[in-house]
Amino acid sequence: MITESVVVDVSQDWVAACGLQERFMEIPCAKAQRLTYDARCRQMRALGGDCFHFVPLSGGCVELAVVDASGKGLPAALIVANVQSSLRTAALFAPEDPAAVVSAANRQLHACSPVDRYATLFYGVFDENTRTLHYVNAGHNPAVVIRRGGAVVWLDASAPPVGLFAETVYQAQAVQLYPGDLIVAYTDGIVEATNTASEEWGVEGLLAAVKRCRTRQPESIVEAAFAALDEFSDDNQTDDATILAALVH
Repeated sequence: MITESVVVDVSQDWVAACGLQERFMEIPCAKAQRLTYDARCRQMRALGGDCFHFVPLSGGCVELAVVDASGKGLPAALIVANVQSSLRTAALFAPEDPAAVVSAANRQLHACSPVDRYATLFYGVFDENTRTLHYVNAGHNPAVVIRRGGAVVWLDASAPPVGLFAETVYQAQAVQLYPGDLIVAYTDGIVEATNTASEEWGVEGLLAAVKRCRTRQPESIVEAAFAALDEFSDDNQTDDATILAALVH
């Protein structure tokens, strides 16, 4: 028999868990002078399987990541927490080696999760000294760099999601950035959103929304992109949705 006190305890635990997930995605005060950034994660439920984070690293570097775990709700949230914790810990030991960081997160998730649980991941390290982004795209939607002049550079996936195969070899790639370049990463809940005619917003919709306001600061870009998404989908969200924007100075 479920008593009222048990229900209250579970509710309090749920609220605490939601608060913890929100805290994992707090945006730190930007210390880098050559990169400003912002992101927003809007879950379908109180707990969800999307997340982002920014972590200032030593040597004038900034870690940025977007994660999308398989499934929804509490199980997906636990996967996300595992990946975030692994990334943060591994980055302490190998801050300038994104491939090693993602490999460590992959091994950890594979070792402690069921075979049908995994997460796609875009993980990057921006080097303020050289304005270079070193990144690994593990089965995630292609991130994009929108150049100051409007040209688009795609940062495509080059390896499977983390958690699927313990021995996956991840290799980092690099893209040279310049003042005015904008990095945008997102989850499939953004581009797979549909309108009343069942048409997907797609990457084209996201790019169009971002380009209309790309001269603004990242916080405003993220806000405008979600507003355009909601207008397209008539406020009908069907999946966890995350957008990250980072502007190079």
